Amino acid sequence: MGKKITIDPITRIEGHLRIDVEVENGKVVDAWSSAQLFRGLEIILKGRDPRDAPLITQRVCGVCTYVHMLASSMAVDDAVGVEIPDNARLLRNLMMGAHFIHDHVVHFYHLHALDWVDLVSALSASPKKTAELANAVSNAPGQGAKDFKAVQDKLKAFVKTGQLGPFANAYWGHPAYKLPPEANLMAVKHYLDALKMQVKIAQLTAIFGGKNPHLQSTVPGGVTCGRDLNADRISEYLFMLKEIRDFVDNVYLPDVLAVASFYKDWGAIGGCHNFLAYGQQPNAKGDPNPRFLPSGYIMNRKLVAHEIDAEAITEDVTRSWYKDDKPRHPYQGKTQPIKPDYDYEGKYSFLKAPRYQGEPMEVGPLAHVLVAYATGMPQAKALVDKVLKALDVPATALFSTLGRTAARCIETKLLADKLFDDVNQLIANLKKGKTETWRSFKMDNGQGAGMVDVPRGALGHWIKMKDGKIENYQMVVPSTWNLGPRCAKGKKGPVEEALIGTPIADPEKPLEVLRTVHSFDPCIACGVHVIDRNSGDEYDVKVL
Repeated sequence: MGKKITIDPITRIEGHLRIDVEVENGKVVDAWSSAQLFRGLEIILKGRDPRDAPLITQRVCGVCTYVHMLASSMAVDDAVGVEIPDNARLLRNLMMGAHFIHDHVVHFYHLHALDWVDLVSALSASPKKTAELANAVSNAPGQGAKDFKAVQDKLKAFVKTGQLGPFANAYWGHPAYKLPPEANLMAVKHYLDALKMQVKIAQLTAIFGGKNPHLQSTVPGGVTCGRDLNADRISEYLFMLKEIRDFVDNVYLPDVLAVASFYKDWGAIGGCHNFLAYGQQPNAKGDPNPRFLPSGYIMNRKLVAHEIDAEAITEDVTRSWYKDDKPRHPYQGKTQPIKPDYDYEGKYSFLKAPRYQGEPMEVGPLAHVLVAYATGMPQAKALVDKVLKALDVPATALFSTLGRTAARCIETKLLADKLFDDVNQLIANLKKGKTETWRSFKMDNGQGAGMVDVPRGALGHWIKMKDGKIENYQMVVPSTWNLGPRCAKGKKGPVEEALIGTPIADPEKPLEVLRTVHSFDPCIACGVHVIDRNSGDEYDVKVL
C-alpha cells in the first residue's frame, strides 16, 4: 500500500473526524473524509413538542452557539405559517451577525492561523522591524516596538518552561512556512489580542441572546427579549459593535492580506467546483432582495448564480453507516444507523452525502461571497475586487484554500457594517411605537423548512408535524455538505475533492493537508491518515 501516516488528533476543530489521504510523487491523489460520531438528534426529537426543537437542536454543538436555534425556529415558523414581527427579524439578525463575527475571528486567529504562522520563527524577529511592518499594513493601536518586544519576551519565557501544552507537537520549522520572523511575531501578538476581542464579541451575542453559549431568546414566532429593547441595551450593543468593527478593519483584514501575500501559490490549491448558499440576514418585507447576502448556487466555477430549487436537495447514504436506501429529500429523510466498519471501497462515515441536483456542493463563507459577487451585490463586489487587487491575483484564485480563508474575512467585514444598519432600523421602529417581538400561532399538522447560511455554510432544518407533535425531523448541517463521503455515483465530497493535488513537502509532517482541512472550519475533531504509494513505512504522529 505504501507509506501510511496517522495524524491523531488534529486539534483546532470541533467533533470527531478522520481524513485519509493517499500521496504519490509528493501530491495527494485520493482522499476520504469520515465522521466518527453518530449524532442522532433527529431520533430524539420524534414525538416531542415542536417548540422544544430549537432548545434541543442547538445543543448539537457548543461552538455553533446560535445557528440551530435560529434554523429550528425558522422551520417551525414555516410549518405553522406565522410571520414574525419586524423587530424579531432585526433582533435575530443582530444575534446571528454577532455570532458570525465571533466565529470567523476565532477561526482565523485561533484555529487556522497556525497553519501559516511559525511561532518559533517569531523568537528571532526584530521588534523594531516588526513595528514598522505592522504600522505599514494597519492602523491598529499598540503596535510599537515595546509592544512587540513584550510579546516576544512572553513567548520566550513560555518556551523556556518546556510546558507548551497544545503547541508541543506542532510542525514548527516546516519548509512550507513562508512568513519572515517579523510577520510571525506580528501574527503572534494579534493572536493574543484576538483572544481578548473574542470575549467581547461573545458578550455582544449575549446582549439580546440572554447568554452565550446557547442563546435563549429566539423562539418560534419571534424573540422573547422585548424587555431588553431600551436605550441602555441598544447603546451597549452599538458601543461594543464599533470596537469590534475597528478590530476587523484594522487588524483582521490587514492580517489576512499580509499573510496571504506570502502564500499566493495557495490561490491554486484546495479548490472545489460547485457552491451553494441559502442566503442570510433577511431584509424587511417588500425589499427586492429577500436577504442581505443572497441565496444561489454556482456550478463548475462559472461565476453565474442560479436560483435554488429546495426540492433538488437530497442525502445519499450509500457510503455512510446507515441502512442502504435511495437518495432522499430531507422531508422524507431516514436516520437508521448501522454498526460502523471502515471500508475504503464501502461505507466509511456517519455523515450522509448531501447533494444538489446530484452534485456535491461546497458551502460556507466562500460560497456566500462567490454567490454575492456573481449576483453583483455592490458591497461584496467592491470588497472582493479590493482584496484581489491588493494581492495582485485573478478572480480564479478565489477557488482555493487561500480564497476560502480570505472569504471569511470579507464576509466578516460585510456583516460588521450591516449590523449598524439593522440597529438603526430597530431604533426607527421603536421611535414609531412598534414594539412587537413575537406573534402567537396554532400548531397542528404541517411541514416547514428553516434554511439559512451560518458561519460554516448552508444549514437546513426540516420538520414534519402531526397532531401538534414532531413526526419527522432532519438536519443537514454545513459540515455534512463539506465533509460528507462519496455518494452512489462515486462523486467525492467537497473536502475530499479539495485535497486532491495538494503538495506534501514532508509526508511525516503533512502540514499542507491541515491547511485545506482547517480552511473549511470543520465542526468535527479528527485523525488524518496519509498513505504514500511509494514506500511501506508507517508512522504515528501527533500534531497541533
